[in-house]
Amino acid sequence: MSAPVRITLFNHRDGVGKTMLTANIAFALAEMGKSVLLVDSDPQSNLTSYLVADRVVAELLSKSDGLDGRTIWSALKPVSDGDRAGRPVAPMQVGHVALLPGDIKLAGFAESLNECWAGCLRRRLDALYATSSISTLISALDAQYGYDFVFFDSGFNIGPLNRVLLLDSDYFIVPVACDLLSVRALATLGQAIERWMQDADTIGAIAPDDMPLLAARPTLLGHIAQRFRVYGRATAKGDSFYLREIKSRVNDDIASVLRQQDERLAPSRCKDPVLGEVKDLAPIVQVSQREGVALWECSGGTPAERNEAKRTFARIANCLVEAVQQDTRRVAATE
Repeated sequence: MSAPVRITLFNHRDGVGKTMLTANIAFALAEMGKSVLLVDSDPQSNLTSYLVADRVVAELLSKSDGLDGRTIWSALKPVSDGDRAGRPVAPMQVGHVALLPGDIKLAGFAESLNECWAGCLRRRLDALYATSSISTLISALDAQYGYDFVFFDSGFNIGPLNRVLLLDSDYFIVPVACDLLSVRALATLGQAIERWMQDADTIGAIAPDDMPLLAARPTLLGHIAQRFRVYGRATAKGDSFYLREIKSRVNDDIASVLRQQDERLAPSRCKDPVLGEVKDLAPIVQVSQREGVALWECSGGTPAERNEAKRTFARIANCLVEAVQQDTRRVAATE
């Protein structure tokens, strides 16, 4: 069985709808017959709160330190305690997707990854194992259950946890809202990814043989612009400006930076880097999060709004699969 495709929706700017996009892309892929694992790797656990009832979340958190724990912290606690490997836990089935629930206790582990990163640069074995522990965990879960796609739900920061998530991903998608601060954030996003890859290359060059290392070659699939307003069939004038600006900035500030590291990390299609566009769906987003279901399955909004949401995410899912297949063929042709 081939390894699953690992993807992170990553933007250190808050308020870009990252968790909603992650969940609904996964739901759309599941409707295409793909097996999907969602990894709630944000200590705030917004994805878990979206998909799981509050009482179940409370029970998960109350047991997460024990051997019967089922959160991502339960899996990584042995690593935090000094072991080289984590403890695979059975993901929860939520509808047609699997979920490795989040946990606030992951915040402490995230902080320790800063020291571990510095330790990797000093060839410390414990640091190398800790840094790659989430990657090792996902590989173990895939070996047991088998997945087509794994999605990491990351927090909104340029921190040590997001660094290992992104460097473990085969691909990443940039969610962007149509506002000035979201556009400005794209420049620092590209710079951070470049710096992380350079450090990872240094670690890989000095690490002892046969050590677990992060692949550190995340390929840009494109961006998803959202929360723009549509009147009739026309996008609002101000939002049309941001849609054009986002497209330009993703190419200039992220894709171009990646190409300087490795041309394969931002294929030529990223010159037109739109993976999808999601207009303002606020009324049904709130209901779907309250009910823990896909946008098109919630009880809010009108049938037309729900159908449009379903078509939108079906297009994004199809575009994602096509882009991954295209990239896989391109890489195979160069080997």
